[in-house]
Amino acid sequence: MGRLIRPRACWSWLFSEMAAIRPTLIHKNPFLVSSFSVGTNSLSMKEEIDDNHMEVPSNRNHELEVSRNSLGLAQERSSRMGVKNVAQVKDADKVFDEMKMRFLSFKKHNYLKNLEHFQALAELQAPKFMVISCVDSRVCPSNILGFQPGEAFTVRNVANIVPSWENGPTETNAALEFAVNTLNVENILVIGHSSCAGIQSLMSMEDDATDSSFVHKWMVNAKVAKLRAKAAAAHLNFDQQCKHCEKESINLSLKNLMTYPWIEERLKQESLAVHGGYYDFLSCTFEKWTLDYKNTCKAAGDDDHGFQIKNQSVWC
Repeated sequence: MGRLIRPRACWSWLFSEMAAIRPTLIHKNPFLVSSFSVGTNSLSMKEEIDDNHMEVPSNRNHELEVSRNSLGLAQERSSRMGVKNVAQVKDADKVFDEMKMRFLSFKKHNYLKNLEHFQALAELQAPKFMVISCVDSRVCPSNILGFQPGEAFTVRNVANIVPSWENGPTETNAALEFAVNTLNVENILVIGHSSCAGIQSLMSMEDDATDSSFVHKWMVNAKVAKLRAKAAAAHLNFDQQCKHCEKESINLSLKNLMTYPWIEERLKQESLAVHGGYYDFLSCTFEKWTLDYKNTCKAAGDDDHGFQIKNQSVWC
């Protein structure tokens, strides 16, 4: 695999929340439509929607009251009760006005044109994929891989990590349990990416550090990937080591999936397949590979720690 020196990335952590959805069987997706483009002009969408006389409830945004300590701004207060930040309210209005137009466009071009399918999804779901990806705002599985509603049961966490069974319950393995045991997904796909701030944080940690932050405690789950990356890429610079670790951590997650009894049982029965994916921002490429469970079991104890893959390909 080619190695690229990546610019440092800085992003805010986002945390996803799984919605409870009643599982059962559903017919195949009757439509394949491309997702709505984020770059669509809001005004043209509004004119198009208004021309078709869609009845949409109107919501007025309330002005936001800024407290004395909000945002840490050294601003003058006109009173002890605080002042209304009109500029901030207008900015918020613009953001949600744009979001409203996107939603209404989705309703018109996707929902209403495929009403029967969406009404069925409101009652049932039977996704074939369980996707575990990073919370990074640039990594949206549905956007980069074209998943349609009902196709992928998704959980996102910092650095797309799957902790081992022995580490106890987390949001990620709770979602895994539901996806595998209740929804009977046929594929688990762990998606990593370039410029991952979580991996950069992991690679910067001291081995004996006792940081109490949530990020540190979470990233410790991938410590083995760090050690393997450091050993294999000791002669490379920090950015190249991070890129190596980004892929090592995906494979570590695939190995950790085998520690769950109900996942391993389905791997034995060949009713479930486990895959890794790596999305590179700079080259806009996607690498995909599959865990070779049978040969991994046979090779247990080898120098490669018994981990074998197959069907590796690069989409570019």
